[in-house]
Amino acid sequence: MISDNFILILSTMDFNSKEMITALKSLEMASKLCEMVRADLPSQGAILKSDRSPVTVADYGSQAIICKYIKTDFPDVSILAEENSLELRKPDNAPILEQVTHYVNTFIPNSSPAEICSWIDSGSKLNDKNFWALDPIDGTKGFLRGDQYAIALAYIEDGHVQMGVMACPNLYVDKEKPFDKKGCIFFAVRGRGSIQMEMFSGNKKVLSVMKVKNPEEASFTESYEPEHSDHLLHKKIAQRLNISAPSLKMDSQAKYGIVARGEATFYLRIPLSHYQDYKEKVWDHAAGSIIIEEAGGKVTDILGKALDFSCGARLEKNHGILVSNGILHEIILKVINQSYGVDT
Repeated sequence: MISDNFILILSTMDFNSKEMITALKSLEMASKLCEMVRADLPSQGAILKSDRSPVTVADYGSQAIICKYIKTDFPDVSILAEENSLELRKPDNAPILEQVTHYVNTFIPNSSPAEICSWIDSGSKLNDKNFWALDPIDGTKGFLRGDQYAIALAYIEDGHVQMGVMACPNLYVDKEKPFDKKGCIFFAVRGRGSIQMEMFSGNKKVLSVMKVKNPEEASFTESYEPEHSDHLLHKKIAQRLNISAPSLKMDSQAKYGIVARGEATFYLRIPLSHYQDYKEKVWDHAAGSIIIEEAGGKVTDILGKALDFSCGARLEKNHGILVSNGILHEIILKVINQSYGVDT
């Protein structure tokens, strides 16, 4: 579903395009690596970046594999990815690099540490208006806790997402059977719909958002980590909408997936008061946004503005995030305005 805020030219891609084939192949491989690392997690290390957020062996290995496949198939296209190898190359982190090399070689034999670092760093430059946006592990804290995480990849042209693929290795396939099969891949192409595929089995279903019209019947999801958004304000907004059900707290862009498949009505992300200048990162929302829109939903910031992916690594022209089934979008924006004091 194309956003009301702008008109997009139908993508020239489809579900059988070279871009989609490369994305699916690389994300499935990266998912296997991440699950291998997680199985060995007690013995694995994590590095704290300058912003104190953790980056793991799995983050590095996932980015190395995906960037390697993208640059092989599309050597002239830029990749904007979350990680780089600066910390990994430091002598004190040699054991971490050794672990990354071990896991990557399981999938790409005979890869040297230098090659792996170069693949990781191929995602650190943005010099084109058309580019891939990658989060090798969205929700690293969820990954470390054994909860939800996502591997998210999108292709962006002129500031608009044209294709998105998101692997959620630990997400239950069926909301009615949360302790049954796990592992989902969500993917979408502009103008061609949104799909959920069971990881490694290939079973697919077309996604459609929840058709709830009454706010009292709505349900919502938000970030698990309290520092990522204002949970108290979210609760206040839910109360004003007369929503009695508690929020579903979940790490990563998996939240986009559960709204797209009709498990929750909306996803809200309002920054805490002391983070009012915070700007969301492109790789945290690009893949999820098109999966929602192609499932019939809507994505804007909390001012009602369409997300603008043309400003580099961050959504500099946007503030907060509202993801919904579309039907209730304007109603939720109005309540945000009443609760938060923003001009919608």
